[in-house]
Amino acid sequence: MSNNVKFLPGGKKVNHLSVVASQKNFSDMTDAELIVACQQHMPGAIDQLLKRHKSTIVAMIRKRAPEWTDTQDIIQEAYIRMWKSIDQLRSPAAFKAWLGQIVTNLYYDELRRKVRNQDVVSLDEPVESEDGTKNAERAIADTTTQPDKAFQRMELVQALGDALEKIPQQFRQSVLLREVDGLSYEEIAVITNTELGTVKSRISRARVKIQAQLAPYLKESA
Repeated sequence: MSNNVKFLPGGKKVNHLSVVASQKNFSDMTDAELIVACQQHMPGAIDQLLKRHKSTIVAMIRKRAPEWTDTQDIIQEAYIRMWKSIDQLRSPAAFKAWLGQIVTNLYYDELRRKVRNQDVVSLDEPVESEDGTKNAERAIADTTTQPDKAFQRMELVQALGDALEKIPQQFRQSVLLREVDGLSYEEIAVITNTELGTVKSRISRARVKIQAQLAPYLKESA
């Protein structure tokens, strides 16, 4: 038996990446090697992975929500989800797509939270002035010329997130890589380890399904 083959407790084989990972410093590892080290729970590996891809997460969030200025909570939550679910990543080559899915899910979670937390102000509720007296009138500043459109846009984005959740995971991953991350069909095929024709078919079918899910909403908004 070759001395290059190692076994984990229980007789499980360790692949070439595992052997390489055990012989390198984390900073010198490729992403694939570092992911394997994380999945083997090597101390410090996940910290290096998070540090290496902080800018990747920031760029992904900025691409999805360029108008958001405070994204620290989302970044921290992305760290937590990476740490909790890194063992579930079956193909290290698909890491960027996997990370993009985490960020996308967080993006839609945040949009839903923003919709739920919209302030509702009663115009009949009296307000207290600086001298302690209560005024019958409430003055509301007009901060935007078309507030309804902003709210409708948020509702549409939420509806899109709901539609994405209802399509198969393979379709969702492919269409997000294409439409959000701007990857070519060929790049998506490599990342997802899928035939090019299958990738094109999944994206086409995903678009049809999403449009069908959004049709009732778009009809009401017209």
